[in-house]
Amino acid sequence: MRSEAFQTANIYRLLLKAVKKHIGKEENKKHFIEFVTSEFRNNRNLSDNVAIQQKIKLARDYTFLLNSVHHHKDLLFSYNIAVDRSDEVKRTLGKSASSVGLQLPEVYQP
Repeated sequence: MRSEAFQTANIYRLLLKAVKKHIGKEENKKHFIEFVTSEFRNNRNLSDNVAIQQKIKLARDYTFLLNSVHHHKDLLFSYNIAVDRSDEVKRTLGKSASSVGLQLPEVYQP
């Protein structure tokens, strides 16, 4: 019983930390934190052990999903995959060509 309470408190703390970090603490996003808090408070007196374990697993999975999605987004931005670089490449090539007195031909676009 004691380890289950510790596990629940730990999951609750990690979920709140992830919501505050990735979603935000601003006033217009406060309802996310309030929802998590109310769900944990409403379900603390459940007697069905299976239902408690399912809800704890759901909270743990959502915490993992939230952290993983934001980590993936950070990786994409760090590799510049999320940015279309074709215009930047054209501009760089144009500058390189003009520095030696050449001009790139216009590409036909239908």
